[in-house]
Amino acid sequence: MKNYHNYEKRPKVKVKGFDQEVWNLTQDICSILKEKLDSKKQMVLTVECYPGVRKEEIKELLSGLGAELWLDADALAYEGKDLDARMQRELTDDRVFGIYTTHCLEDYFIEEKVEEAVRQISETSGLTVVCGTGASLICEGDVLLYCDMARWEIQKRYRAGMSNWNTKNSDAPVLSKYKRGFFIEWRLADQRKKQLLDKIDFFLDTNTGGHPHMLSGNAFREGLRQAAQQPFRVVPYFDPGVWGGQWMKDVCGLNPEEKNYAWSFDGVPEENSLLLDFAGREVEIPAVDLVFYQPHELLGEHVHARFGTEFPIRFDLLDTMGGQNLSLQVHPLTEYIQEKFNMRYTQDESYYILDAEEKDSYVYLGLKEGVDKAAMGRDLKAAQEGSIRFPAEEYVNKIPVKKHDHVLIPAGTVHCSGAGTMVLEISATPYIFTFKLWDWDRLGLDGLPRPTHIEHGLANIQWNRDTEWVKEHLIDQVEVLTEEEGLRMEKTGLHNREFIETTRVWMQKEVRMETKDSVNVLNLVEGKSITVESTDGAFAPYEVHYAETFIIPAVVKEFILRPKAGETAAVICANVR
Repeated sequence: MKNYHNYEKRPKVKVKGFDQEVWNLTQDICSILKEKLDSKKQMVLTVECYPGVRKEEIKELLSGLGAELWLDADALAYEGKDLDARMQRELTDDRVFGIYTTHCLEDYFIEEKVEEAVRQISETSGLTVVCGTGASLICEGDVLLYCDMARWEIQKRYRAGMSNWNTKNSDAPVLSKYKRGFFIEWRLADQRKKQLLDKIDFFLDTNTGGHPHMLSGNAFREGLRQAAQQPFRVVPYFDPGVWGGQWMKDVCGLNPEEKNYAWSFDGVPEENSLLLDFAGREVEIPAVDLVFYQPHELLGEHVHARFGTEFPIRFDLLDTMGGQNLSLQVHPLTEYIQEKFNMRYTQDESYYILDAEEKDSYVYLGLKEGVDKAAMGRDLKAAQEGSIRFPAEEYVNKIPVKKHDHVLIPAGTVHCSGAGTMVLEISATPYIFTFKLWDWDRLGLDGLPRPTHIEHGLANIQWNRDTEWVKEHLIDQVEVLTEEEGLRMEKTGLHNREFIETTRVWMQKEVRMETKDSVNVLNLVEGKSITVESTDGAFAPYEVHYAETFIIPAVVKEFILRPKAGETAAVICANVR
């Protein structure tokens, strides 16, 4: 293990200017809003809330405004069983998977109630506050305050008992709540958010309950513009799991009292947050807001043309050092994910072995020669029913791995990481679409059997990906691109079915890199630290530490990686072909 102890858990993007347009005290927030509003005149403050924002906290925060009328936008929408019925097609009866909604937020509001609310607003002589998810659909108002939070915080609130939007399901399994958010609520809210980004007058960070941070709409947008012009990191989060290990505790400086940490999302804008620093005043926003507001600059033209406002590359860490095997799994083929789940592209991926035990580190990958499809299906189903323990090694290759190996895993390939490995997973973004085939007879942290999806899995396994095919196409695919004293650049993948290309750079001296009109996602896989520098002074030198994932926007075009004098460093760099 690397004992550098310099992993930064709260990386910041320093924003120049707008230092006086950030407020973190309740009295200051109310005072600034009062300057924009006059409670004695007919005015409307619209408070649009991302699902998961605690409206009671917002109401308390704004109690000093002296509103004559307070309208709860959520009360104008369908709720409870009526809402469930309208979402049922997308929710499905599956514990994990739903269907990406094609609806808009306004589809869930009751026309008669909205009309009545509009009438009430028109008859109010003083200040009206319209607050809730969809508030801006009722009235965009004179002042628009957007209350936002990262999805990871929403998930923590689900675990703590929070219900989904407009329904009372606090006791529902966390998987059910997450599914509803992932496939429906967040899609609806994101679509509306994108329509409002240029209209926001004030932005409220609600990630930490009871500690709001507000900034002006102009400061919010300028912070995103500046972030899209320089290297940056998102705020990582770490979570335990039944198979979790001990490596990240030491390397990333995590709580040693926790039983384990299974994974870290460090490079997933849809889930992570972005920490904007205005001269010491920090505001935490969902990192996906940057994707929505600066897609051309961040993603690049050919990436934006293909993926729209979606960030297509995901880096995360999977820790089984001192832990257990991951679940045996397979990801859906492109046509399957399109037809079954309304998702445009699938979860092709790879395992970069960031570290490994010296002995007996391995991955399960592909099928053995001559596997009987029917027999494997029968055994998987029998194991699911509990009548046998699935004999994984009779059907699946168990391949030894060592530090710095890169294993390619195009969708349709049976796989999992074994115990004793520290994996940097490099993949396409649809991270929820994992069909578990076998989970080694384990229960989840909630005490329930972890869900498997045998029928989905069997429909996607590519049975020709046997031992010889795996060796030829997925193992040791390193191709040296450039080699000179102090520098070696290697192509390490991915498979030609995958749209991500990865390059590893070993360096003892500075190296100039191009973004190739694509967002670049990198991780320092060897060395204590390196510095990322601009070729034209467009951004300040940026230091990155071991195991940290960092993002280079496409608009940067060229950048320099500089290792410490006398040291060897290596990065793995991913972009879209």
